[in-house]
Amino acid sequence: MQTIVAVVGGTGAEGSGLALRLAQAGARVRIGSRNLERAQETATRIGAETTGHTNVDAVTEAAIVVLTVPLSAQVETLKSIRGSFAPGAILVDTTVPLEIAIGGRIARTLTLWDGSAAQQAARLVPGVPVVAAFHALSAEALANLDHPLDSDTLICGDSAEAKAAVTRVAEMIPGVRAIDAGPLDNARLLESAAALLISLNLRHKVKQSGMRITGL
Repeated sequence: MQTIVAVVGGTGAEGSGLALRLAQAGARVRIGSRNLERAQETATRIGAETTGHTNVDAVTEAAIVVLTVPLSAQVETLKSIRGSFAPGAILVDTTVPLEIAIGGRIARTLTLWDGSAAQQAARLVPGVPVVAAFHALSAEALANLDHPLDSDTLICGDSAEAKAAVTRVAEMIPGVRAIDAGPLDNARLLESAAALLISLNLRHKVKQSGMRITGL
């Protein structure tokens, strides 16, 4: 049976790149957006079995829901879709809480009351397992099918079953290896590491292509 993945915020660079790679790997992808027309245009561009929907409609049939909106839209988006999750669905939060959301620096993280963006997401969707993942996958690298990926993605969450399901989806993408990084409390470390990668890329004027962890 094909995996159905909803990418909420799927018309942005990160969301559409991830949707493209998952569609190429054989998943049925539902692009979600506040703007139905933009979602449908993105789905048409990606092709395969990709369809465009409003955010609310996108999640209704998905086993995996990947949230790819910026921090400034995270709370509003989750409140709008939390009543539409299918039974047993898993939320994957990719949010990096960057200071730029409030006019600050792009490579500096905000301190959130819940500890991390993923933990904030878990509070907003009670009863839905939340896994933090895909923070270090570059939007540009995802979109460039001419160059294979070679990257690890750290995942963390409090449900072993949910992490196993997200691992299977992540590793559908050739060149991606998922590494279990522990409980959801560790999401703050993943988010900070993503901000560090952004800072290093800016300093050295390089384009982020992902990261590899050696020795594992």
